[in-house]
Amino acid sequence: MKVARFDPASLNPKEVTRRRHRLVTVMVLLAGPAVLIMADLHWRTGYDAWKLVHLALFVVLFCLVALGAAQSLTGFFLRRRGGDPSQIIASLAPGDEERSITTPTAVVMPICNEEVGRVIEGLRVMYRSLERTGKLPNCDFFLLSDSTDPNRWIAEEAAWLALTQELGAQGRIFYRKRRVGINKKAGNLADFCRRWGSHYTYMVVLDADSIMTGTAIARLAQLMERNPKVGIIQGVPMLVNGETILARLQQFATRLYGPISAAGLNYWQLSEANYWGHNAIIRLGPFIRHCSLPELPGEGPFGGRIMSHDYVEAALMRRAGWDVWLATELEGNYEECPGNVLEFAQRDRRWLQGNLQHARLVGAKGFHAVNRVHFALGILAYLASPLWLAFLVVSAVIAYRFGATGVTLRPVHSFAEYAHWSYHAQAVCLSCYTLTLLFLPKVLALLDLRSKPREVAAFGGWADLCGGVFLETFIFTLLAPVLMLFHTKFIVLTICRRKISWGAQRRGRAGESVLGETIAAHWGHTLIGVVAWMIVKAIDPLLALWMLPILAGLVCSIPLSFFTGSLAVGLALKEEGLFTTPEESRPLPEIVQLGELLSGGRCGPQPLPELEANYGLLQAVLDPYVNAVHVSLLRVKDDPPPASEERFAGLRQTLLREGPEALPPRDRLALLMDVDSMNALHDELWSSPASHLAEWWQLALQHYNVIAPVPETAFTRKPGVAGRIISSARSAVV
Repeated sequence: MKVARFDPASLNPKEVTRRRHRLVTVMVLLAGPAVLIMADLHWRTGYDAWKLVHLALFVVLFCLVALGAAQSLTGFFLRRRGGDPSQIIASLAPGDEERSITTPTAVVMPICNEEVGRVIEGLRVMYRSLERTGKLPNCDFFLLSDSTDPNRWIAEEAAWLALTQELGAQGRIFYRKRRVGINKKAGNLADFCRRWGSHYTYMVVLDADSIMTGTAIARLAQLMERNPKVGIIQGVPMLVNGETILARLQQFATRLYGPISAAGLNYWQLSEANYWGHNAIIRLGPFIRHCSLPELPGEGPFGGRIMSHDYVEAALMRRAGWDVWLATELEGNYEECPGNVLEFAQRDRRWLQGNLQHARLVGAKGFHAVNRVHFALGILAYLASPLWLAFLVVSAVIAYRFGATGVTLRPVHSFAEYAHWSYHAQAVCLSCYTLTLLFLPKVLALLDLRSKPREVAAFGGWADLCGGVFLETFIFTLLAPVLMLFHTKFIVLTICRRKISWGAQRRGRAGESVLGETIAAHWGHTLIGVVAWMIVKAIDPLLALWMLPILAGLVCSIPLSFFTGSLAVGLALKEEGLFTTPEESRPLPEIVQLGELLSGGRCGPQPLPELEANYGLLQAVLDPYVNAVHVSLLRVKDDPPPASEERFAGLRQTLLREGPEALPPRDRLALLMDVDSMNALHDELWSSPASHLAEWWQLALQHYNVIAPVPETAFTRKPGVAGRIISSARSAVV
């Protein structure tokens, strides 16, 4: 692909400006005809306040459509010419990719109440993959937990220690659980930077569902080494492991349309690219010095702690003079996606509030103009939904006023008169032009594959590829109005300062649709669709026909949402080869290994239903091994006050005599975080007669003896056994 090494430091500022001017010019040329036609349509019937609002909404929405089309056109022509020479991947010289990097590098994975098996097995695959390359000998892995669910917390500790022992990775894979999860993921990473950032030069940031091959991680480090003025390099992850219809649709669409879009994105961003918060490498020195997040003045939704930290950190890094690049051609870079519409919408709600906060930063001092554009586009990505809804409502109002007043077309001169267009022909032409721009990226993606038969075969062949595009377009067309109402509702709730939950995403098979949840979430959408259809049809049957795809999506939202979140149907389509991606037809070894590990039944024995709700607490108190590991990871207190000791003593007695449900969740967590209490609870539980214990603990002891017998020395607390367990754990603790 590349004929000469690219040096980012040699970028000509005038050429960078010309690139951006070209893209804006193409966007204006694409949007201009549509805006003129819409303005002329209103001119024919006479302007009023409603039509001015309608035209203004149309201009904003169509410019966003034109921007996407212009970006895809740019990316398409770049790829047809052999690729953009100005990309960070092209900066590696011959031989760089085989060179080892001895610079200390940290791979960090912040987690919060995630499915432990998926996290640990993903970490296992990445560690082994990087180990096989031998290119980053000084690379350590960090599992940074903010989990508040005791079951997940205790499982993380036990699984982490088992992983380090299986891999012989003591001193290479570290685990930390924060006592207080201040500022979510951004605070978790900031805590890592404060405590251990000075020991490392680079930090590779992952999400709980990220997968990166060792070659990809090493290549990011090599790019950093080659380009000393680069602060952040963001990879473009492909979606994998989707099993429901919605997940498979997403990974098919991003894999097919993503390459030309990413190429167009890099064309105008260059060294002012964005950071997406994961699957990226960061130079820790400038990140620590310049990217500390401020707390915005005032209360939410626009004040307080910054939620979407990644955009802001990229802007702060660029303001300090460091480059931020997008690695569009980085291979071996993956993540997973939500499995149903409700999970998809819940994730968008979290992102939405964070993006709305950026309204305070668009005009902040010192930021580069391109970073301001990133902030604005991030806001418009969600603000477009209520704007689209407003456009539809205003369209219906204008149609009603047109029919109710009996107004006729004005005998005025317009450019349509010279083209010999009737009013209706002009309206049809505008609709066709709009659809053309909406579908243009899809057509360009298919054209991009014409000369790549191996890629086409990886998608299953032209028949499966075109069929997948048709079905993906049809389903997402119906889902679009549902997401529009979700986003509009979320914006209203955010402005009304309703709290947003940041719970863990249900991934994999756990992300399948649940009928009750689906009905509860979508019955309002169905009602709105039915009522809107009746109103619009009464106003103008032609307008009702034009809005049919939108209203049909709302009316059918319950079966559509449930169907697209179906695991059985998704797997059936996978067997038929529909929505196949190259990552499925020719998967890398790491993806295959992860699938085998997750399907290998490594979850261990399952607790009784009566014990499941507090199984983490049960293990930490009852199991000698888990108790020793847990205690070794807690911080020892410095002479706690007597009142605190009395409180904990009372909580311990209540827990043992009455069971976990006698304590509120806050008190159960407090006991789990207290070293003295965990030691005392373990000793007292094993030394107390059964009659002194709650029935719940008696059942726990019986169940434990059946499924997980422990050597007699551990039961009797023989001197040295617990100490050896604690010593083993502490040897790998940060």
